[in-house]
Amino acid sequence: MTEALDRAHQAKRAWARTPATERAAMLHAAAAEVRDRADELAARNEQETGRPAADAREGVLAGAGTLVQYAELGPVHRGRSLLGGWSATDLMVPEPRGVVVALTPWNDPVAVACGLLGAALATGNVVIHKPSERSPGTGALLDEILRNHLPEDVLITVPGDGKVGAELVAQPGIDVVAHVGSTATGRGIARSVQPGVKVLLENGGNDPLLIDQDVDPEWAASQAVTGAFANCGQVCVSVERIYVHQDIANPFLDALTAQAKQQTLPPLVDRRQRDHVHSHVTDAVSRGAELLTGGEIPGGPGSYYPATVLSGCTPEMRVMTEETFGPVAPVMVVASFEEGLEQAMSGEYGLAATVLTSSMEHAQQAWRELPAGTVKINAVFGGAPGGAAQPRGTSGTGFGYGPELLDEMTVTKAVHIGLAHPRTPVSTTPKP
Repeated sequence: MTEALDRAHQAKRAWARTPATERAAMLHAAAAEVRDRADELAARNEQETGRPAADAREGVLAGAGTLVQYAELGPVHRGRSLLGGWSATDLMVPEPRGVVVALTPWNDPVAVACGLLGAALATGNVVIHKPSERSPGTGALLDEILRNHLPEDVLITVPGDGKVGAELVAQPGIDVVAHVGSTATGRGIARSVQPGVKVLLENGGNDPLLIDQDVDPEWAASQAVTGAFANCGQVCVSVERIYVHQDIANPFLDALTAQAKQQTLPPLVDRRQRDHVHSHVTDAVSRGAELLTGGEIPGGPGSYYPATVLSGCTPEMRVMTEETFGPVAPVMVVASFEEGLEQAMSGEYGLAATVLTSSMEHAQQAWRELPAGTVKINAVFGGAPGGAAQPRGTSGTGFGYGPELLDEMTVTKAVHIGLAHPRTPVSTTPKP
């Protein structure tokens, strides 16, 4: 651990002094190799986490695009000049923070890592990267590709489990810790880091989907299926709880159940995750929820779990209050949009939320009031490139994406340059 930090500190000065355009050129070259080896990375991802290679390949290509984005943004990440005195120059200059520790997740190991690593490297930081122990090979392969285009020790990989990560973030000499993963791990990081360390966290979510009475129930069901079952519900911004207006509840539940039964899902990342998901489902059923489809652990090898729909859910159920992170769509029927919005606003998490409505008034009210970093109207996924948000509550802190991540990876120095008063020459001519 200390050896990796020593190497990083030895490399950081030269990397910080490397012109931004040269750093950008290296990231462009790295992005090109990531694209060229997308199939290899996707196959490794599928082998380790069960994510289908075609789906994983999309994540790899998204990661390559993010590297290009930061390669382009890095050289134009400018400070400010200030209007001071006529004979002085005043500047606010961004500088690299130094050593960044990046702890990245298994559910989208290339795309997430490329974002954190790309922003850190583009702004002149050196990086110590610990990929998730559930996808160590994917992380190691990605880092190998990036290192092919970087000076020695600008990017260092530290393999290991959560204990290794906990030990790493507690070391002195770290300037930034960036973590994408569970809320429990994020809380531990916040307690462990040395004073003065910048901490960026994107942690768990319990993202609501609110369905108004004036939308087509079949379309709403298709949105719910996409949000709840994509990548087996193992997406940071998956739909985790659903509130549907009573006027369309029955046709919505019929459509949701029918579409869920048609889903053929890959396995979850491992059996430990499957046990966690199933515990949420059994808790809900024990508290009165009705199982409309799924909810049973299939026999045989692997960690498969079926697309599951629960109706009659209530606020105290774990599936409505905690992050399930699996293919479960729990539904609560509400009497009005206002009741649904109130329920959607509840809880400790604040990562993202989705609202389906034809009412501009309701859409405006929802995005204004929902305490979430990202609010999506009439689409469970999507958004313009470069979007960045700050999670709320226990879902994290700081910008994790977009141009604003460059600000997080730098520290601003104010510079005042005045004119010197020249020394008055001393006469050497003898007095008469």
